[in-house]
Amino acid sequence: MSTEQTERRILSVLEEEARASYADIADRAGVSKPTVRKYIKQLEEEGVVVGYSAEIDPKKLSGQTIAWVGIDVESEQYVTVTQRLAELDAVESLYTSSGDHTLMAEIRATDGEELGDVISERITRLEGVTAAHPSFLQERLK
Repeated sequence: MSTEQTERRILSVLEEEARASYADIADRAGVSKPTVRKYIKQLEEEGVVVGYSAEIDPKKLSGQTIAWVGIDVESEQYVTVTQRLAELDAVESLYTSSGDHTLMAEIRATDGEELGDVISERITRLEGVTAAHPSFLQERLK
C-alpha cells in the first residue's frame, strides 16, 4: 500500500469518527498501531489534520439556533471583513467560498431573534459587506 493510500485510509476513519482509538483506526485502515500513530503525528504537523471536533445535531440543541450565512464582500475590504468576522463570538466557523458568496459563516445564537440581530446588526453593518444570505439548519439527515 502506498503512502498516499495509507494516509487516505487513516483520514477516512478519522473523518467518520474523530474519537476512534489508534487500535480501531489501525483495524479499519488495515495498518499497525505504530503506523497510525506515525501518520497522524505527521498529518498534524503538516497541518492536514487541523483539529478534532464533534458533529452537532442542531435540532437537538436546547437554547441554540444555527445558520449558515453566505456573505458577499467588496474585494478591497476582504481582509478587514474576514478579520472582523473572525472576532465575533457568534461566528463558530468561517470559510472562503467559490460558490455564490465570497464567504460562508456558521453562526450560532440562543434563538432566532438573537441570530437575526447578529446578522443584521453585526454582520451586514461591517464596512465592505454587501449582503448576507442566511440558511437556518433544521433537521440533520446524515
